[in-house]
Amino acid sequence: MKRTTPFFKPIFFLSAVAFLLAIALPFPAAASNCSKKCATEDCKSKCSVNTLKEEVSSLQKKVENLEKQNDWAQDDMEDMSGRLDKAEMHTATDKVSFGVYLRTRADSIHYDDMRGAPASLMGAFFAPPPYGFNGATLPQIQQGMQQMAMNGMIPPPESYDADNDIIYTNKFRLDMKARVNENLRFDGRLAAYKVYGDSSGVKFNQGSLGDVTFDGNTSSLPHGDTIHLERAYFVYSQEYGAVPVSLSLGRRPSTDGPPLEYGNYDVVGGSPFASIINWQFDGASLSFGLENIVPVPGASFKLCYGLGYEADWGNSNSLNYSGSDLEDVHLLGFITDLYSKDRTSLGLNYAHAFDITDGFTGTSVMPFTIAKQDTNGDGEAEYYFEQNTGGFISRLEPMTNIGDWDAASLLYRTNLSDKFADIDLFLAGSWTHTNPTEISKNPFYEMMGMGLLSSNGDLQSRDGYGIYTGALFPMPYQARLGLEYNWGSKYWFNFTGAEDSLIGSKLAVRGDVYEAYYIQPIIDKNFFVRVGTQYYDYKYTGSGNPLGKPVEIASANALDTINPVADEVWNYYLSATLSF
Repeated sequence: MKRTTPFFKPIFFLSAVAFLLAIALPFPAAASNCSKKCATEDCKSKCSVNTLKEEVSSLQKKVENLEKQNDWAQDDMEDMSGRLDKAEMHTATDKVSFGVYLRTRADSIHYDDMRGAPASLMGAFFAPPPYGFNGATLPQIQQGMQQMAMNGMIPPPESYDADNDIIYTNKFRLDMKARVNENLRFDGRLAAYKVYGDSSGVKFNQGSLGDVTFDGNTSSLPHGDTIHLERAYFVYSQEYGAVPVSLSLGRRPSTDGPPLEYGNYDVVGGSPFASIINWQFDGASLSFGLENIVPVPGASFKLCYGLGYEADWGNSNSLNYSGSDLEDVHLLGFITDLYSKDRTSLGLNYAHAFDITDGFTGTSVMPFTIAKQDTNGDGEAEYYFEQNTGGFISRLEPMTNIGDWDAASLLYRTNLSDKFADIDLFLAGSWTHTNPTEISKNPFYEMMGMGLLSSNGDLQSRDGYGIYTGALFPMPYQARLGLEYNWGSKYWFNFTGAEDSLIGSKLAVRGDVYEAYYIQPIIDKNFFVRVGTQYYDYKYTGSGNPLGKPVEIASANALDTINPVADEVWNYYLSATLSF
């Protein structure tokens, strides 16, 4: 805060001193001079008055000079203060600025008609031949399953409901930003996501990628009270002629991309379209602003690269790891703005993943373990099953590159305030393509003959389709009412495992999902409340999982439900979000 010295105090003091001196000293001298020039008393009186006027005028000029000097000093002080403020601001912006996000949420989750393999079938995995599969070879196990299917001996799954009336979570993010100069900036994010009353950080495995704690979801799903590095990257920008170019390297802003900003009541949180990619990964991007060279408002083009899995020496695997012949998982793609003006935009996102693996390095609590080893020395390995009664944590590793993946999404967003009302609309149409190359060598998936969206060794390319749409309507007190719907086909598969959901990614569902929510701001976007409900209607098994051929849930048997399969899910939630 600037401090201003009141100029009237020294001036008042000096004026008073001068006035007293004028009374005490000049008047006698003036009278003496007048007495020398004037002979009469009347002349002497007039002379004294004139002298007094001259002295007062002289004092007035001195006071005015002092006031001017004080004004100049005040101007100098203000100029110096302004220059100091600029220096302080420059110093501050050279360093990192922070932003805080904290959300507390309560969910009430209800699974209707869950399906799982009965104990009679599960027991067969732990019984020795001829009553079970424990100690049998792969051909013996697969032949036994085929005979069970041909003779109608595979039992139907058991059905049950599962409810959690209330579960609380805290989601915390610390955002970091710094601008080094006009061409270079840094962005980062530390994050933690915690369930109330649980900091284990490791989930029981139900057959979903979300049940494994790995590089792609460390801070996007609840994993205890550990702070994780979600983002850290730099952006170097430069203009080449009329084209702005930006290069970025680091841990990418690859979660909460468009159009999730509507439901999050926030700005766009990431680059890839959330309809096909919502996943933490490391990589790079190269962006080109094309608006000045093509007649399209807001035109841009961004090349993207990501490393989904590091398979070679130097990663977390042992040097004598048997899967060392794995290839790295590389992702390439682009994001382009085909049109962007005011609040209307049309964009396209395409991605290709090379050599997808049958999992990722991570940790989970497996219901049972499978060991494959040749104990009798006949040259053929036997399979040994053991229940994980102690709840021990397993370190999982991929074993096979199972194929390639392609995806594309076209996203349209607009606001109708110019034509009708402040209504936001969005629509995304998406396509995925899988090209399997090999059956997984993971003992469980190998036993089931599973590959990329394939089972029983049937390796076929598949196309999947998805739709995601929504609308937000203005409500009293600046609130917003949101309605969303998404659908995925039988062979729909995207990489959205980092989507913020306790149930599982709704945008990965092979089936239908309906959602309605109400957002009420309390202090603008710095503090708001959201209440909503979701209804998941799964049609096929394996949503969000690349392994195994999807099976219609209505006709699934016990072998299809060794991992629990959800049919319908209702979720009710209430959250309060602080952001500054």
